[in-house]
Amino acid sequence: MAVWAQLALLLVSIVISAVRGSVEKELTPECKAFFYMGTPPSGLEYHNLQIICQRYNNKPRYVTVYDSGVHVPVYSAYTFKRSDGEKRMDVPWMYEPQLSTSSDTGEMQPFPLGYTHMNFEDTQAVLEDYANAVIYERGALNPDEHQADPDDKASTYTLTNIVPQVREFSTGAWRKQLNIIRKRLNNYCRGTAYVVTGITTSGRMIRRQNANRVAVPNYMWSAYCCINYDRNAPYDERYKFPAYAHYGVNEKEGNQVLEISIKKLEEFLKKSTFVDKNFQVFVDDCVPPYSN
Repeated sequence: MAVWAQLALLLVSIVISAVRGSVEKELTPECKAFFYMGTPPSGLEYHNLQIICQRYNNKPRYVTVYDSGVHVPVYSAYTFKRSDGEKRMDVPWMYEPQLSTSSDTGEMQPFPLGYTHMNFEDTQAVLEDYANAVIYERGALNPDEHQADPDDKASTYTLTNIVPQVREFSTGAWRKQLNIIRKRLNNYCRGTAYVVTGITTSGRMIRRQNANRVAVPNYMWSAYCCINYDRNAPYDERYKFPAYAHYGVNEKEGNQVLEISIKKLEEFLKKSTFVDKNFQVFVDDCVPPYSN
Protein backbone atom coordinates (compact mmCIF):
# COMPACT_ATOMS: atom_id res chain seq x y z
CA MET A 1 0.00 0.00 0.00
CA ALA A 2 1.57 3.32 -1.12
CA VAL A 3 0.77 5.25 2.05
CA TRP A 4 3.56 7.72 1.39
CA ALA A 5 2.86 8.49 -2.23
CA GLN A 6 3.24 12.21 -1.72
CA LEU A 7 6.57 11.87 0.07
CA ALA A 8 8.00 9.36 -2.40
CA LEU A 9 8.53 12.27 -4.78
CA LEU A 10 10.82 14.21 -2.46
CA LEU A 11 14.26 15.45 -3.80
CA VAL A 12 17.84 16.28 -2.70
CA SER A 13 17.98 19.87 -3.83
CA ILE A 14 16.42 22.01 -1.11
CA VAL A 15 15.86 25.72 -1.17
CA ILE A 16 16.51 27.38 2.10
CA SER A 17 14.56 30.50 2.96
CA ALA A 18 16.30 32.90 5.30
CA VAL A 19 15.97 36.40 6.64
CA ARG A 20 14.36 39.11 4.50
CA GLY A 21 12.98 36.62 2.03
CA SER A 22 16.36 35.77 0.47
CA VAL A 23 17.29 32.25 -0.56
CA GLU A 24 20.50 30.65 0.66
CA LYS A 25 22.11 27.34 -0.19
CA GLU A 26 22.85 26.44 3.41
CA LEU A 27 21.13 26.94 6.72
CA THR A 28 22.75 29.62 8.84
CA PRO A 29 24.38 28.49 12.11
CA GLU A 30 21.55 30.01 14.15
CA CYS A 31 19.04 27.90 12.22
CA LYS A 32 21.17 24.73 12.30
CA ALA A 33 21.03 25.02 16.10
CA PHE A 34 17.57 23.40 16.07
CA PHE A 35 19.09 20.12 14.88
CA TYR A 36 21.17 17.70 16.96
CA MET A 37 24.81 18.32 16.00
CA GLY A 38 23.54 20.93 13.54
CA THR A 39 22.48 18.18 11.12
CA PRO A 40 19.00 17.66 9.61
CA PRO A 41 17.62 14.14 9.15
CA SER A 42 19.64 12.33 6.47
CA GLY A 43 18.51 10.03 3.69
CA LEU A 44 15.34 11.90 2.75
CA GLU A 45 14.65 12.21 -0.96
CA TYR A 46 13.35 15.71 -1.56
CA HIS A 47 11.33 17.05 -4.47
CA ASN A 48 9.65 20.43 -4.61
CA LEU A 49 10.27 21.23 -0.94
CA GLN A 50 11.60 24.24 0.91
CA ILE A 51 13.30 24.45 4.25
CA ILE A 52 12.02 27.43 6.20
CA CYS A 53 13.92 28.86 9.11
CA GLN A 54 10.79 30.05 10.90
CA ARG A 55 11.37 33.58 12.19
CA TYR A 56 9.23 35.60 14.55
CA ASN A 57 9.94 38.95 16.19
CA ASN A 58 13.46 39.18 14.72
CA LYS A 59 14.60 35.75 15.88
CA PRO A 60 14.68 32.22 14.39
CA ARG A 61 12.37 29.90 16.35
CA TYR A 62 12.53 26.49 14.60
CA VAL A 63 12.96 24.90 11.17
CA THR A 64 10.24 23.47 8.94
CA VAL A 65 10.52 21.45 5.73
CA TYR A 66 7.49 22.49 3.70
CA ASP A 67 5.86 20.91 0.66
CA SER A 68 4.42 23.82 -1.28
CA GLY A 69 2.76 21.41 -3.71
CA VAL A 70 0.36 19.89 -1.19
CA HIS A 71 0.55 22.77 1.32
CA VAL A 72 1.76 20.93 4.44
CA PRO A 73 5.01 20.69 6.39
CA VAL A 74 6.83 17.36 6.03
CA TYR A 75 8.48 17.90 9.40
CA SER A 76 9.31 20.59 11.93
CA ALA A 77 12.52 20.52 13.98
CA TYR A 78 12.68 22.41 17.25
CA THR A 79 14.33 22.48 20.65
CA PHE A 80 12.04 21.61 23.53
CA LYS A 81 11.68 24.20 26.29
CA ARG A 82 10.65 23.23 29.83
CA SER A 83 6.94 24.09 29.92
CA ASP A 84 3.82 23.92 32.07
CA GLY A 85 1.82 22.90 29.00
CA GLU A 86 -0.35 25.99 28.87
CA LYS A 87 -1.34 27.22 25.41
CA ARG A 88 -1.12 30.82 24.22
CA MET A 89 -4.52 31.77 22.87
CA ASP A 90 -4.07 35.42 21.83
CA VAL A 91 -2.04 34.93 18.64
CA PRO A 92 -3.40 35.51 15.13
CA TRP A 93 -2.76 32.79 12.54
CA MET A 94 0.18 33.61 10.28
CA TYR A 95 1.63 32.80 6.88
CA GLU A 96 5.13 32.88 5.32
CA PRO A 97 5.75 35.76 2.86
CA GLN A 98 9.13 34.24 1.99
CA LEU A 99 7.55 31.18 0.36
CA SER A 100 6.01 32.91 -2.59
CA THR A 101 6.73 36.62 -2.83
CA SER A 102 9.62 39.03 -3.03
CA SER A 103 8.57 40.50 0.28
CA ASP A 104 11.12 42.51 2.20
CA THR A 105 10.58 40.39 5.29
CA GLY A 106 11.65 36.86 6.11
CA GLU A 107 9.31 36.73 9.09
CA MET A 108 5.91 35.12 9.40
CA GLN A 109 3.06 37.62 9.19
CA PRO A 110 -0.60 37.67 10.32
CA PHE A 111 -3.02 36.79 7.54
CA PRO A 112 -4.20 39.98 5.83
CA LEU A 113 -7.84 40.99 5.61
CA GLY A 114 -9.71 40.58 2.37
CA TYR A 115 -8.43 38.57 -0.57
CA THR A 116 -4.75 39.49 -0.47
CA HIS A 117 -4.00 35.87 0.42
CA MET A 118 -4.78 34.97 -3.20
CA ASN A 119 -1.30 36.29 -3.99
CA PHE A 120 0.33 33.42 -2.12
CA GLU A 121 -2.21 30.62 -1.74
CA ASP A 122 -0.67 28.71 -4.64
CA THR A 123 2.35 27.84 -2.49
CA GLN A 124 0.90 27.52 1.02
CA ALA A 125 -2.26 26.78 2.95
CA VAL A 126 -4.58 29.65 3.88
CA LEU A 127 -7.26 29.96 6.53
CA GLU A 128 -10.05 29.35 4.01
CA ASP A 129 -8.68 25.84 3.42
CA TYR A 130 -9.59 24.89 6.98
CA ALA A 131 -12.83 26.87 7.22
CA ASN A 132 -15.18 24.04 6.21
CA ALA A 133 -12.94 21.08 7.06
CA VAL A 134 -14.90 20.44 10.24
CA ILE A 135 -13.58 16.92 10.91
CA TYR A 136 -10.03 18.24 11.21
CA GLU A 137 -8.13 20.25 13.79
CA ARG A 138 -5.15 22.44 12.92
CA GLY A 139 -2.39 20.26 14.33
CA ALA A 140 1.01 21.84 15.05
CA LEU A 141 4.17 19.82 14.41
CA ASN A 142 6.04 22.15 16.76
CA PRO A 143 3.37 22.45 19.47
CA ASP A 144 2.78 25.51 21.61
CA GLU A 145 2.82 23.22 24.67
CA HIS A 146 6.49 22.32 24.06
CA GLN A 147 7.62 25.94 24.27
CA ALA A 148 7.88 28.35 27.19
CA ASP A 149 8.79 31.83 25.96
CA PRO A 150 5.69 33.75 24.77
CA ASP A 151 7.32 34.54 21.41
CA ASP A 152 8.37 30.91 20.89
CA LYS A 153 4.78 29.91 21.59
CA ALA A 154 3.42 32.58 19.24
CA SER A 155 5.69 31.39 16.42
CA THR A 156 3.96 27.99 16.33
CA TYR A 157 0.78 29.62 15.02
CA THR A 158 1.74 29.68 11.36
CA LEU A 159 0.01 27.42 8.86
CA THR A 160 3.44 26.31 7.61
CA ASN A 161 3.72 24.45 10.95
CA ILE A 162 0.19 22.99 10.70
CA VAL A 163 -1.31 19.78 9.30
CA PRO A 164 -4.94 18.57 9.32
CA GLN A 165 -5.44 16.20 12.24
CA VAL A 166 -8.62 14.18 12.65
CA ARG A 167 -10.32 15.75 15.66
CA GLU A 168 -10.53 12.54 17.72
CA PHE A 169 -6.84 11.81 17.16
CA SER A 170 -5.73 15.40 17.77
CA THR A 171 -7.63 15.88 21.02
CA GLY A 172 -7.18 12.28 22.18
CA ALA A 173 -4.17 10.03 21.68
CA TRP A 174 -1.84 12.60 20.10
CA ARG A 175 -2.48 15.29 22.70
CA LYS A 176 -1.99 12.73 25.48
CA GLN A 177 1.37 11.75 23.96
CA LEU A 178 2.46 15.39 23.67
CA ASN A 179 1.84 15.71 27.39
CA ILE A 180 3.74 12.51 28.18
CA ILE A 181 6.78 13.74 26.26
CA ARG A 182 6.54 17.20 27.84
CA LYS A 183 6.57 15.76 31.35
CA ARG A 184 9.38 13.30 30.54
CA LEU A 185 11.66 15.96 29.10
CA ASN A 186 10.73 18.43 31.84
CA ASN A 187 11.66 15.92 34.54
CA TYR A 188 14.62 14.01 33.14
CA CYS A 189 16.31 15.92 30.32
CA ARG A 190 19.13 18.00 31.81
CA GLY A 191 20.38 19.58 28.59
CA THR A 192 18.94 20.48 25.21
CA ALA A 193 16.26 18.20 23.81
CA TYR A 194 16.06 18.19 20.01
CA VAL A 195 12.71 17.15 18.53
CA VAL A 196 11.72 16.28 14.97
CA THR A 197 8.01 15.75 14.27
CA GLY A 198 6.80 14.71 10.84
CA ILE A 199 4.04 13.18 8.77
CA THR A 200 3.34 10.71 6.00
CA THR A 201 0.64 11.19 3.39
CA SER A 202 -1.47 8.83 1.32
CA GLY A 203 -3.35 11.00 -1.14
CA ARG A 204 -6.23 12.22 1.04
CA MET A 205 -6.76 15.94 0.54
CA ILE A 206 -8.82 18.81 1.86
CA ARG A 207 -10.56 20.27 -1.16
CA ARG A 208 -11.78 23.81 -1.70
CA GLN A 209 -13.61 25.12 -4.75
CA ASN A 210 -13.19 21.74 -6.47
CA ALA A 211 -9.41 21.79 -6.08
CA ASN A 212 -7.07 19.71 -3.95
CA ARG A 213 -5.63 22.08 -1.40
CA VAL A 214 -4.09 20.46 1.71
CA ALA A 215 -2.72 16.94 2.17
CA VAL A 216 -4.10 15.01 5.16
CA PRO A 217 -1.46 13.02 7.06
CA ASN A 218 -1.84 9.27 7.17
CA TYR A 219 0.63 8.84 10.03
CA MET A 220 2.21 11.34 12.39
CA TRP A 221 5.56 10.60 13.98
CA SER A 222 7.97 12.28 16.35
CA ALA A 223 11.39 11.65 17.89
CA TYR A 224 13.50 13.41 20.51
CA CYS A 225 17.21 13.40 21.36
CA CYS A 226 18.59 14.46 24.77
CA ILE A 227 22.12 13.23 25.49
CA ASN A 228 22.38 14.97 28.88
CA TYR A 229 19.72 13.27 30.99
CA ASP A 230 19.15 12.10 34.57
CA ARG A 231 20.96 8.76 34.95
CA ASN A 232 19.05 8.20 38.21
CA ALA A 233 15.63 8.42 36.60
CA PRO A 234 13.30 5.43 37.12
CA TYR A 235 14.16 2.66 34.68
CA ASP A 236 10.83 2.87 32.82
CA GLU A 237 11.81 6.43 31.88
CA ARG A 238 15.60 6.09 31.78
CA TYR A 239 15.64 3.49 29.00
CA LYS A 240 13.85 6.03 26.77
CA PHE A 241 17.01 8.17 26.75
CA PRO A 242 19.00 9.56 25.09
CA ALA A 243 16.43 9.15 22.29
CA TYR A 244 13.01 7.67 21.70
CA ALA A 245 10.15 8.01 19.24
CA HIS A 246 6.46 7.46 18.64
CA TYR A 247 3.91 7.38 15.85
CA GLY A 248 0.15 7.09 15.38
CA VAL A 249 -2.38 6.85 12.59
CA ASN A 250 -4.42 9.99 11.93
CA GLU A 251 -7.87 8.40 12.08
CA LYS A 252 -11.05 8.64 14.12
CA GLU A 253 -10.69 5.09 15.46
CA GLY A 254 -7.75 2.77 16.08
CA ASN A 255 -5.49 5.78 16.53
CA GLN A 256 -3.39 4.65 19.48
CA VAL A 257 0.12 6.11 19.62
CA LEU A 258 2.96 3.59 19.78
CA GLU A 259 6.22 4.44 21.55
CA ILE A 260 9.25 2.83 19.92
CA SER A 261 13.02 3.15 19.65
CA ILE A 262 14.61 5.44 17.09
CA LYS A 263 15.81 2.40 15.15
CA LYS A 264 12.29 0.98 14.95
CA LEU A 265 10.90 4.32 13.80
CA GLU A 266 13.51 4.45 11.05
CA GLU A 267 12.66 0.90 10.01
CA PHE A 268 8.98 1.85 9.91
CA LEU A 269 9.73 4.85 7.68
CA LYS A 270 12.10 2.93 5.40
CA LYS A 271 9.34 0.48 4.55
CA SER A 272 7.39 3.37 3.11
CA THR A 273 9.89 4.15 0.32
CA PHE A 274 10.38 7.88 0.72
CA VAL A 275 13.70 7.40 2.53
CA ASP A 276 16.84 5.55 1.50
CA LYS A 277 18.72 2.85 3.41
CA ASN A 278 20.90 5.46 5.15
CA PHE A 279 17.97 7.36 6.64
CA GLN A 280 18.56 8.68 10.17
CA VAL A 281 16.51 11.16 12.17
CA PHE A 282 19.54 12.10 14.31
CA VAL A 283 23.26 11.72 13.67
CA ASP A 284 24.28 8.20 14.82
CA ASP A 285 20.76 7.84 16.20
CA CYS A 286 21.64 10.29 19.01
CA VAL A 287 24.29 8.00 20.52
CA PRO A 288 27.30 10.18 21.43
CA PRO A 289 30.69 8.75 20.32
CA TYR A 290 32.07 8.81 23.86
CA SER A 291 29.27 6.54 25.13
CA ASN A 292 30.52 3.50 23.17
